[in-house]
Amino acid sequence: MAVKRPAKLRVILNPDDTRKLILPHGIPESIEHLMDEVRKVCGLNGNLRLQYQDRDFGDALVNLTSTAELEDLATIKVIPITDDCSQVITLTVCDDIAQSNDTELLSTPSSSVSTRTQMWPCEFLIPTFSYDTELQLEKGNAVFRSNSTRLTLSSKTKSDILDKLAEEIFKFKAYPTDVDFSHVAEALMKKHPCLSEPGSYNGCYGWKQRLKTKMGNYRTQLKGLGCSEILVNSLKSKAPEDGFPAKKIKRPKRGEANHIPDIPTGETPDKLEDERLSLLSEVKKRNNQAVVKAKMDKTFSLRRQDIVAKGSAVDELKERWPALFTLDEINAEFIHITTIPLLTRFLASLDKHHSKLIEIVRNKGGVVRERAQNILNVLDQSLEVNQKRECLLKCLIVYLGEDVDKLIKEYLVAQKEEAETELERCTMAVFVIKEDEDPLQPPRHIGIVIEGVEVLNDLPSVPHACAMLFGLMCVLNLSYPSELKYTFDALQKIFMEIEPKKMTRRVFSLSVKL
Repeated sequence: MAVKRPAKLRVILNPDDTRKLILPHGIPESIEHLMDEVRKVCGLNGNLRLQYQDRDFGDALVNLTSTAELEDLATIKVIPITDDCSQVITLTVCDDIAQSNDTELLSTPSSSVSTRTQMWPCEFLIPTFSYDTELQLEKGNAVFRSNSTRLTLSSKTKSDILDKLAEEIFKFKAYPTDVDFSHVAEALMKKHPCLSEPGSYNGCYGWKQRLKTKMGNYRTQLKGLGCSEILVNSLKSKAPEDGFPAKKIKRPKRGEANHIPDIPTGETPDKLEDERLSLLSEVKKRNNQAVVKAKMDKTFSLRRQDIVAKGSAVDELKERWPALFTLDEINAEFIHITTIPLLTRFLASLDKHHSKLIEIVRNKGGVVRERAQNILNVLDQSLEVNQKRECLLKCLIVYLGEDVDKLIKEYLVAQKEEAETELERCTMAVFVIKEDEDPLQPPRHIGIVIEGVEVLNDLPSVPHACAMLFGLMCVLNLSYPSELKYTFDALQKIFMEIEPKKMTRRVFSLSVKL
């Protein structure tokens, strides 16, 4: 029997507390034994979960299920498990990428009936109508298939169909787009062809218009019941100068599933405000991530009111919600809002499209090839995965005809004062501080600035920073900057696959090539 070699592990307890674990007899064969060693050396009690850095996903943290995944000098992270923060754990799977790569968990200890669990589906499923309506449709479809005779509906049956469809649509969106209505109407015709109408180019234009009217009436009904997502757009909630029904409607910018959720059952705004105030002290304590996470989950609806309904500025939000501006909480908030994970999907999608996009850029001539040449030279020399991803992001920006410096601002250490002055006037950017001009050398400091405020710092790489910036734009309900609208449109719809049906022409062209 081979003798096991001693091993050393880097153990992350929290962002400010990292320790070295020495295992004289090597890495234990079971996770239970490894957990015992962690508890003994780090002085921990209670239940915990371990995560490790998975190379397949760019060193993103993944739950450890076998010690065989670990090797000497590996990094593990300790996640305390408490009864308060593990009441309901739901695995969110959105599509093929999520099924294979995403391992994020959506924890919703405090939710309401209005909380959505998924975004708009790729295929809209028509619900089951009342028994008598389904009976009519079944017979009508049979007749239509035999002699193409369309079904004539009574007003009661038509109303039943529209009511059910409106309820089903609202499960995903309160304010569906024209494309979404077309999507539903076409799905209805596909399932029940006897409902197609003469005189329409696709047989469902009339149904599409009826659905629009019905959704408007349904929103009015929900407003009377106190639905937060609708109330925020009522005339009483608007400033006097904006007192028009169609002016400044606060609807999701990127199809967010939980844009303005209702306050959880049993809670009040005053109770949630007390929780927010307690968070200000809890976030300063060490080894307190579980408590902070539970309170952040609980106050999600109050935070969305601050961000969306009140439109608070970034510096004010950072003061009121300091716990939000961390990697873990941005990931968690993004999942709450969109129901899909942020960092793992972002990095996995970069890796997925890497070879094809680089091939497209290499084959491109003219200005694109000229501007991308230095980036490609660095890519050819580098062996580090995150630097390759950084080159891919820069190539994407160049290919879409935009300026890399508008998103990624690089400075030398000697240019510190110049950098501070410029970043104070910056709307949003990833900034990189380097020791020298060698592109292959790792940077000294990476951070994110929004509205002149440094919101994140000490990030592990530029791709991680770009992922966090994309997540913050969703979390803080910010619009894409005009000088980078094609880049963010591509990141959203091609790489993150959020609302992919409606793209700009430039991004759609790239999507077809990929």
